[in-house]
Amino acid sequence: MSNDHSNQSEARRREFGDFLRSRRERLMPSSVGLPDGFRRRTPGLRREEVALLAGVGTTWYTWLEQGRDVRPSAEVLNALANALRLDPAGRQYLFVLADRPSPRPHGTGPEHVPESLIRMLRSMVDQPAYVLGRRWDVLAWNEAATAVFGDFGRLEGDARNLIHMMFANESHRRLLADWDDLAPLSLAMFRADSAHYAGDPDFERLIALLMERSPEFRSWWPHHDVIHQPSTVKRIQHPTAGRLIFEYMSLDVANHPGMRFVVCTPSDGAKA
Repeated sequence: MSNDHSNQSEARRREFGDFLRSRRERLMPSSVGLPDGFRRRTPGLRREEVALLAGVGTTWYTWLEQGRDVRPSAEVLNALANALRLDPAGRQYLFVLADRPSPRPHGTGPEHVPESLIRMLRSMVDQPAYVLGRRWDVLAWNEAATAVFGDFGRLEGDARNLIHMMFANESHRRLLADWDDLAPLSLAMFRADSAHYAGDPDFERLIALLMERSPEFRSWWPHHDVIHQPSTVKRIQHPTAGRLIFEYMSLDVANHPGMRFVVCTPSDGAKA
């Protein structure tokens, strides 16, 4: 087993070095603010130029390309990714090869739901589904979600936010048959997400608003509970349809940091 692990580590380091070299050879000096110079024997940047851009020693960088047993820190990996102009997929690949947890990309600016996801929402007739933004704002939804949770379109600003609805919207709170269990769980999930956006004014405004409006939020928020749980069960006490049970699944949307596609699938015997 130890030999297998050693072989895998060696192969990973070799792939790591090959990846660095391939990306180095794709970059022209002028694209990173360096003079092109003359008589370049190899395409792209020189090793010493990448080392300079990343703020590491040339010898140490050479060892990385050679697949030697050195372990770059997350800070060094980020510096290398920046120096080599890696896109998010390339940055994640670099971290995986280095056997380091890859940093989660942070979304900024306005959020736009992909048209393909909108079409998927509309095609789902029997499954309530909606799209959440990085702050848990409800960005898009289907008719089934409206039938179960109410018309999100009637809500504006901070009110069209899932954590706000859970703690500061009495009609939505009454829908959740297991609110006492679901609310602290959801808050811990929201807290884990919010760490990526500490200091963001939109997050800070929402948190301040809920601290003012919800005694439970005001009491629980200082506990700093965090959890990652992409699926759970939701029991809805609907005013006309009665008790409904859904399996709740949250899926990350590719290439849209912080965006999630949430699907509520009726469980066996959806009424209970």
